[in-house]
Amino acid sequence: MAGRQLPLDLGHRAAFEAADFLEAPSNAQALAWLARWPDWPGHASCLWGPPGCGKSHLASLFAARHGATILPAAAIEQPPGGHLVVEDADRGVDEVALFHLFNATREAGAFLLLTGRAPPSRWAIRLPDLASRLNAIPAVAIQAPDDALMAAVLVKLFADRQLEVGAGVIDWLVTRGERSFAAAGAVVARLDAQALAERRNITLPFVRAVIPDREAG
Repeated sequence: MAGRQLPLDLGHRAAFEAADFLEAPSNAQALAWLARWPDWPGHASCLWGPPGCGKSHLASLFAARHGATILPAAAIEQPPGGHLVVEDADRGVDEVALFHLFNATREAGAFLLLTGRAPPSRWAIRLPDLASRLNAIPAVAIQAPDDALMAAVLVKLFADRQLEVGAGVIDWLVTRGERSFAAAGAVVARLDAQALAERRNITLPFVRAVIPDREAG
């Protein structure tokens, strides 16, 4: 696993190559699980975590490595053959279509990777047969990031926008910002837009003015 890093689902023109992936304890379990493929106990698996935690990019990496097709949850009525990834399967999915997809991939000897914000056992599935199948598949989480990963994420998000900021800015945002990748992406976008509007560099005084302590915390 050394040297293999997780791509993060954030940023403006984010770089998604292997060299840009960020590996950390919070995502190590998910990386290790996908690295076990095809030695899974069944044909289906789920990767879950909060918005912006890296699910989509990790799913994209899985698809690229193994020739899988990525489908949004709303577009599985007529799925193609082969290995499949269904994104956001816990939101607005056609349950009958997903049920048939689950069975079709198993019968074809193909693998199915689902992503969602919660494990399948917590999805609001009304179709009993689908619920029972989803409850039986392995579900691997991406955990909340620690300070080191949040700092690395912020550095990457600024770099994706061709912005250089000092360590003081990163430290301030890590200690006061919301502990989520989605929030980090929103903060960086806000600072970038404001700095462009004011034609200013993103310094610590600038950040404090744009995002006061009461807001950051």
